[in-house]
Amino acid sequence: MLKERLKNFLLLPIYKIYEYVLWKEIKNGPFPNNVGIIPDGNRRWARTNSLSINDAYENGYKKLREVLIWLLDMGVKNITVFALSTENCDKRSNLELSIIFKYIKAGLEELLEGDIIYKYEVKVRAIGKLEKTPQEIKDLINELRKRTETYNKRKLTLAICYGGRQEILDAVKKILEDSKLGKINSEHINEETFKNYLYDSELDDIDLVIRSSGEIRISNFLLWHIAYSELFFVEAYWPDFRKIDLWRAIRSYQRRKRNFGA
Repeated sequence: MLKERLKNFLLLPIYKIYEYVLWKEIKNGPFPNNVGIIPDGNRRWARTNSLSINDAYENGYKKLREVLIWLLDMGVKNITVFALSTENCDKRSNLELSIIFKYIKAGLEELLEGDIIYKYEVKVRAIGKLEKTPQEIKDLINELRKRTETYNKRKLTLAICYGGRQEILDAVKKILEDSKLGKINSEHINEETFKNYLYDSELDDIDLVIRSSGEIRISNFLLWHIAYSELFFVEAYWPDFRKIDLWRAIRSYQRRKRNFGA
């Protein structure tokens, strides 16, 4: 029996053997508490494959759904996704934005009507300049917030029309307003106090940031929350992102010693 199993194992494609060995290496953890995803490269993937902008974002949306399930199955508690930046909202064409919003809407509807968030008990939140999004997206976000309010096992945060600098500026403005009203004393402001003025005061710091497409930058993603994040950059465009890429990112995280300045 053992010889037969070994024979079957050796007949597997090389990438399957590597996948098996890699999972055996990482499966016992530790896994990051909060994984941040920057799903970059949809448009370049479409150009490379002679496909349309619609194809780009449709496949990007499908990949995000797939990766979300991988992470939840793995036991990751918090997932934060950079769905759309403030720069995207201000600089992309109306046509492209309409396509992006179409698939954001599709994703929100699938979360609401499917079984993923209920099966895994995922609290869903969105952060950013949501006033820039279509009303139907705002309505879906509000409904997801209501439906998942009581969940506390896992959390999915969607950054939509979001910018890290803008979030910090908005927090400072709120602090100044409260200071003028006598609600807060500037001498008592510390990191914990400041965090309470961010878009979501309950959002945990991000342990691991994964960015696809080969770009090695952060692009204004959750600047406060990634102060001590481990960063992992993948060459593949987002629609080509594989489970093995995710596992390599997790292995890299597990091999790093996190000193937090100590």
